[in-house]
Amino acid sequence: MQPLEDADISIFRTVRFVLTDMDETLTYNGRLSSETYAALEQLQTAGVKVIPVTAAPAGWCDQMARMWPIDGVIGENGGLFFRRASQGHGVERYFWHEEQRRLSIERELSDIGQNIKQVLPFATFADDQPFRQTSLAFSQPHDPAERDAILAALKAASLNITVNNLWVLGWIGEYDKLSMSRRILLEHYDLDISTDPDAVLYTGDSTNDAPMFAFFRHSVGVSTVSRFLDQIPQPPNWITVGPGGRGFVEAARVVMAARQRDAGS
Repeated sequence: MQPLEDADISIFRTVRFVLTDMDETLTYNGRLSSETYAALEQLQTAGVKVIPVTAAPAGWCDQMARMWPIDGVIGENGGLFFRRASQGHGVERYFWHEEQRRLSIERELSDIGQNIKQVLPFATFADDQPFRQTSLAFSQPHDPAERDAILAALKAASLNITVNNLWVLGWIGEYDKLSMSRRILLEHYDLDISTDPDAVLYTGDSTNDAPMFAFFRHSVGVSTVSRFLDQIPQPPNWITVGPGGRGFVEAARVVMAARQRDAGS
């Protein structure tokens, strides 16, 4: 893991897509700064496709897809993809599972969540759980033992599991951030990351970003990723000076500078 400020920006000249975690990568202490929002817009203006890839719920993703300067958003750790309709103000919605199966899973997750709360009284649903369609989220406890107990209960219910800085997450389906990104980029943007992985730069900060860090050579951790390195099998290749959104801005500027240099050569 090397400082991004020391990078030769020419290695990023192939980047056409910026995929990014949201919570504490685009945001910092839960807030999205004007500078970070402007960086998203500047990337789009430069011709770079921008897609947040987040564990955030469908409700948040709907608003992001409608109003943010992004090309779409993968949410709930890979369960869904929303993007603004090409005409009008609507949103196109795509899910990992076909609709009938998704609705069945939604009911199953609700039952599992209630059972866990009965067995583990300290377990608290994330306050955004009502806005989720493909995942079950509990608030991240302060006590690591409580977190581990929730993870064990989710795993015992045959759910896939992960954690980030906000949530303890469970879902049904063999997907994660990387597998859904692979599908969406191929089906909607004609990009096969198996043969052209360097078209993508990924930024993140937490444990559930591990598959993305391991796959993409152009992987950037904002500085706060250092708190989770003991939980990430392969760290990102680069690390920023700033935390959260300030770190994302550093990554965005590197990508834009590489494109400008390439255009001028």
